[in-house]
Amino acid sequence: ARGHINPAVTFALFIAGKVTLVRSVLYVAAQCLGAVVGVGIVKGIMKHPYDDFGGGANAVAGGYSLGAALGAEIFGTFVLAYTVFSATDPKRTARDAFVPLVAALPIGLAVFVVHLATIPITGTGINPARSLGAAVLYNQHKTWKQHWIFWVGPFTGAALAAFYHKIVLRDEAVVKESLEKLG
Repeated sequence: ARGHINPAVTFALFIAGKVTLVRSVLYVAAQCLGAVVGVGIVKGIMKHPYDDFGGGANAVAGGYSLGAALGAEIFGTFVLAYTVFSATDPKRTARDAFVPLVAALPIGLAVFVVHLATIPITGTGINPARSLGAAVLYNQHKTWKQHWIFWVGPFTGAALAAFYHKIVLRDEAVVKESLEKLG
């Protein structure tokens, strides 16, 4: 079973040819709608923490440039999307790992590490739907002024991970398999 909860990862899977365009668009629409509803529920049942923490909306922290924030989002999403590709690669076998793992563990660890690195810079976007849900309900000018970072960064990082996985790693594996057959 698959769980598509992040438009950037869905986009990476589309680029890699693992999800169709129609399915990708439907997934992203559902992800964004789900994020808005989810933030609405949080706002309704946790009003004071919601207000205290700015509705969970992403913003560039003081002392960081927009470029640094964009770079953090690109890098963080690259790590996440690359981990998804690596953990779900059908050519990966248990013998390739020291410990046989289910895909959720390395993906969860990647999300954790990315959060440690990017929370101080952007509050960690890496999921445009989550960023959108918070922005829609919090609806403050600063949130919308910087919101592009939380779409451009994740989609760029996801695309880079898809190209890296598809072109560099898969082509390298094809060359290696071909050489092994010849040799």
